[in-house]
Order: sequence, then structure tokens, then C-alpha cells
Amino acid sequence: MDKLKKNIIIFLILSILIYLGLSFYADYEAVLESLKKIDILVLPLVFLLSFLNYLTRFLKWHYYVKVLKINVHVLDSFGIFMSGLAMSATPGKLGELLKSYLVKKLNGTPVSRTAPIIFAERLTDMLSVVALAIGGALFYEFGVNVVIITGIFFTLIIILISNRKLSLAFIDLLQKIKFLKKYINQIKELYESAFILIRFPALVKMTLLSFVSWFFECYGFYLVLTGFGIEVSLFWSIFVYAFATIVGSITMLPGGLGATEGSITLLMIENGISKDLSVIATFIIRVATLWFAILVGTISLIIYQKRIGKVDINNNLQELRNE
Repeated sequence: MDKLKKNIIIFLILSILIYLGLSFYADYEAVLESLKKIDILVLPLVFLLSFLNYLTRFLKWHYYVKVLKINVHVLDSFGIFMSGLAMSATPGKLGELLKSYLVKKLNGTPVSRTAPIIFAERLTDMLSVVALAIGGALFYEFGVNVVIITGIFFTLIIILISNRKLSLAFIDLLQKIKFLKKYINQIKELYESAFILIRFPALVKMTLLSFVSWFFECYGFYLVLTGFGIEVSLFWSIFVYAFATIVGSITMLPGGLGATEGSITLLMIENGISKDLSVIATFIIRVATLWFAILVGTISLIIYQKRIGKVDINNNLQELRNE
């Protein structure tokens, strides 16, 4: 937990620097003044929508756990998933591999068996966010290449993994690399789990579920804007939030920090919204999504440790590397 606290503090400092930079860019005093304009009753709804995002993503996590026939009680599964949110501020959310370690600590399931769940979660997340963004990208003629290339990239990954013959041939080639040879069994287990998780029925169902979960946060962004009295369409709001999420994800920055905020702010200003309102609206939606996730995850991890014992983030990550 000390390691986690240190990482969160560092991430918080970087976030403050970025938000201060945006605030001074937009006129610091004007940004503070704009904060008074929001309808305070909107904020609980925005946080509720973010929590609904986490709940629907938990349904996806637990579905994958059941698909792989891993014996985890639904309450333990919920605690593990929510604890993983504490690692939202990691590049590509790779820190959520913590969930695989917690499953291993709970019932001994190898990390190589459950790690593909995190991959499948990210894959379906990206497919759904691309689906949310593509309409707006085409209509507003902005970011079309980014959205389409991202969609094609993840589609190619699906095609590659779905081609069992080609994938196994590639894994066999890896055996010729001395460093990787000793990990071939784990790599094969990783692939077998991934192959099961992205089968067509599961892929479609979980992508649709992801679509719903990310729509919640897109709608939350829309509520933030209307809470400031900004007249925008839900369609435009969905595009902006989804596009910014894509940009933040493909940069692989921790939590998309900087890239996501910059994209949201830029698109709002380009749409004629004042700089001060653009910055404060961006700040609020990021607090209600990213920082709220870290808070929920940290509290969940603290509570869940009472169930499975103390979790040492530093040693756990080292064990994941060794396995």
C-alpha cells in the first residue's frame, strides 16, 4: 500500500501541474469564477454514471472469469475487480494485472490463465469506444484517421488471435528465442485463454456491454456541460469524450494523463466554448471518472485485504514479472 500511495501522490502532483497549466492558459481567475456556474445537483448524477460504468465493467470481468471456469465467488470477484480500479493510473491500465495476482492469492489460479481477461477487457473497451466515436468523427470530419486506424488495429489483433494455426506457429517461432524459450508454456496458456475469450459470441456480447458502460461516462460528460448551461448535443458530447478516451489510450500515458485532458479541452474550444468553461468542465469530468475510479479502487483494496491478507504492490508486481 505504501508503493500504491507513492504512485498516487506522484500521479496527483503531475495532474495538478497539468490542470494548473490549463487553468493559466484559460485565465486562472476566470476558471475559478466559472466553477460557480455549474448546477451542483448535476454532480451526484455524474458520479453515479461513473459508478454504473464500473458496475457494468465488473459484469464483463465476472463473465470472463466464468468463461475460463475459474472458481471465484461473485463477492470475491467484485472485490477483486473494484480493487483493480486503484491501478487505473497506469499505462494502458496494465497495472490492473493486480486482479490476476489477487485471484492467484485467493485460489492459486496461475496469472498466465487470468491475465488475458485484462487484455480482453481492454480490447472490448477500445472496440466500443471506437464505435461511440466513429459517427461523430465522420460527421464533424475530425479525427477520422485516428478512430479508423485504432479500430483496424484492434480488429487485426482479433483476427490474428482467432487464427489458431497462425498464432500457434508464431508461438513456436518464439521458442527459438533463448530468452523466451523458458516461458513458452506460460505464453501458450496465455494464448489459450485469450483464444477462448475473443470467440465471436463472447466478443460481441462483451463489446455491447462495454458500449453501454462507456456510454454512461459519455452521458456524464454531457451532463457536466449542460450543468454549466452549455448548449451542446448528446451526439457531440459522446464523440468528444470517446475520441479523447481513444487519444489517451493510444498514447499509453498513465491514465491518459495530459492527452485526454488536452483533447477534451481542445475540442470544446474548437466548438466555440470559452477557454475557462472548457478547462473547468474537463477538470470535473476527469475527477468524476479517473480520480473517482482510483478512489473507489483504493478503498476497495483496503477493504479486500481483510479478506485475503496484506497486499504488497511492489512484491506482487515482481512476482508477476517472474511468472
